[in-house]
Amino acid sequence: MLLHIDSSADPTADSVSRRLTDRFVTAWRAAHGGTARYRHRDLAADPVPPLTAAYTALGRRVEREGFVPPEKVPALLDGPAERREWELTRPLIEELRSAHTVLLGVPMYNFSVPAALKAWIDRVTFPGAFTDPDTGESLLRETRVVAVMARGGGYGPGTPRAACDFQTPYLKAYFARLGVAPRHLHLIAAELTRVDVLPHLAGLEEEAARSLDTARQRVDALAPALASTPAAEQPSD
Repeated sequence: MLLHIDSSADPTADSVSRRLTDRFVTAWRAAHGGTARYRHRDLAADPVPPLTAAYTALGRRVEREGFVPPEKVPALLDGPAERREWELTRPLIEELRSAHTVLLGVPMYNFSVPAALKAWIDRVTFPGAFTDPDTGESLLRETRVVAVMARGGGYGPGTPRAACDFQTPYLKAYFARLGVAPRHLHLIAAELTRVDVLPHLAGLEEEAARSLDTARQRVDALAPALASTPAAEQPSD
């Protein structure tokens, strides 16, 4: 299954990340001949609620029990507030566990990821949810993750704002901690996407066009490759 998650607050017409994820999905479906399972979650249209005290209380109780698979968590619930938190959380966990490929649309907001995506990350990262109770290994070690990033300015290596990119290292650290193998994490960035509206970016139109074209090319190549190649054999970035 392809799990497609968009987090931009902008509609598709104004969102580079949404247009690029749509492009990936189109190529993915074409490679599968329309037979692949697909799930789209729009975190702007359908936000994930932030965590509450009931979530954290349940999480600590589960941690004290060791590795508890999601199907056994209901036995540890204490009251309606915790039950509601688990009802909000479990479907997100099941979506991620069942996905062979996860596609994320991630615009850069204030040097990092959008709050809408962070809320999904906070909720889905429930203790033990992605750990094999028999081996202790991550259940996501063969999951492919594609993060399509859009940045209004320039944050690549050697640019004046390179040190302000907290988006790329955050995504790398998070998915590594979740157990996704480095070779299965693909980061695609389109930079200078606000060159048409920010006066201080004037004169960088050609660089912006090249960055977007490169991102499109990578999406066009990666989508069919991941759709047709087993995770163990896929190319790494």
